[in-house]
Amino acid sequence: MDRLSALNSFVRACENGSFSAAARELGLTQPAVSQQIRALEQHLGVRLFDRTTRKVLPTEEGLRYLDRARDILERLDAADRSVSGIDVAMTGRLAVGAPVGFGSDILAPYFAAFKRDYPELLLEVSLTDRFVDVIEERLDVVIRMGHLEDDRLIVRRLGEIGRSLAASAHYLNRRGRPKHPSELPMHDYLLYTHIRSGEMVTLEGPDGQLFETRVRPVLSADHKSVLHHALLSGLGICLVHTPFLRQMIANGGIEHVLPEWRYPRQNVHVVYPSNRFVPQKVRRFVDGLTRFLKEQNILENASPELSAAE
Repeated sequence: MDRLSALNSFVRACENGSFSAAARELGLTQPAVSQQIRALEQHLGVRLFDRTTRKVLPTEEGLRYLDRARDILERLDAADRSVSGIDVAMTGRLAVGAPVGFGSDILAPYFAAFKRDYPELLLEVSLTDRFVDVIEERLDVVIRMGHLEDDRLIVRRLGEIGRSLAASAHYLNRRGRPKHPSELPMHDYLLYTHIRSGEMVTLEGPDGQLFETRVRPVLSADHKSVLHHALLSGLGICLVHTPFLRQMIANGGIEHVLPEWRYPRQNVHVVYPSNRFVPQKVRRFVDGLTRFLKEQNILENASPELSAAE
């Protein structure tokens, strides 16, 4: 058995969900690909695929093997190109994860531009506000905010994003404009359920002093778009990231609440698995993302150094 050829067939079959599609991509016959994968399964002593009449799906063992197999092929490709003088091919799949609001409202133009620059690359974007396991969900790179604790990940800090309070002019005209954070418990609050501090709000004042108070939620949601719609509808005061707040104020109807006070800035990172060779397509995506965020003036205190997981 040609182990390298079998690995290639296995990875292509996983990515295409079909032995015949993998064969077409590799310029082989479908029986040849099936034979290679059967030989690989016999060598390993495990079943790598669940086979149906319509498609093939990797088993749990197959998914674990896929990560390492893809790593081997990417390392080999990089080694070949490093001595051949050929630029690294930007092909295959790049799976990217990001928070919903940040991804849709800020990063969407970058996703489109990156895809235009590399037309042969399959870019898969997954937007969610829930915590995702980068390795289990087979993501190549994820944009995350806040504190990170996962030694399986390589972390690149991009900078900090500001966070402030906002409300509609309609709400503030009706309920009054707070002059100090101590007045927040008397107001309706729109709470993002993923925030670690929950109903306790800590704000930083103009001289760096901190003030902690409990808020009174009238609506909570795990999706920023729900909160932003409630904010625009005049239902209460809400935490908003600074780039969104600037846009909301420019569109009219939204005011900055307690402008001299703000939440402590939140770190923004890109992360990817530390147990894998970092492909050139990931490096180019992250470098381009760093430039894009700087050009758009999205982050403060930009710091694109590479580090271990924080």
